[in-house]
Amino acid sequence: MAERTGASQEIGTALLARGYRLFHWWHKVRDGTLSKELFIEAVELLRWGMHQELMSAAAIEIGWREKSPLAKTVRTCRKLLKVEAALWTFVYREGVEPTNNSAERALRPAVIWRNLSFGSPSQAGSEFVSRMLTVNHSLKLQGRSVLDFLTQSCLAARLGEQPPSLIPVVQEPAVSNPRPLIFL
Repeated sequence: MAERTGASQEIGTALLARGYRLFHWWHKVRDGTLSKELFIEAVELLRWGMHQELMSAAAIEIGWREKSPLAKTVRTCRKLLKVEAALWTFVYREGVEPTNNSAERALRPAVIWRNLSFGSPSQAGSEFVSRMLTVNHSLKLQGRSVLDFLTQSCLAARLGEQPPSLIPVVQEPAVSNPRPLIFL
């Protein structure tokens, strides 16, 4: 939006300035120079201002099939308002990042493979590659050996046994005196 002309540029520049301020504060929270409480307090005001700007932009009258830069900006602001609550999840929920960097990093090996190999000529080949890349990434995140998993999978298939699971095994804490659970 900020790279468009006219009113779109004004709207985009104003939203971008708020975004820069938000990320400046987020980085301070991450490095420990700003408390989470003060961050949330500051974000509340910024969030209100962002909402007002989106509402103002979304209220601009445009034609149903209009394709101008302003029409694109207005439609984008309307779409953002529909998912606005989700945009702020990272502020209130621990462990949620404000960017999709981790998803981008997870996809990077698949994109590189596709670019180097020109993809797969068949649907079955594409499904195989996507599954293998998923297995590889999931196991790496869990600190498990990909080779061991694939070896166990092939062995289980040959013996007609249940294959190993990609779902990590969570060790339950030992209970010295277990009691039955009673649900009322």
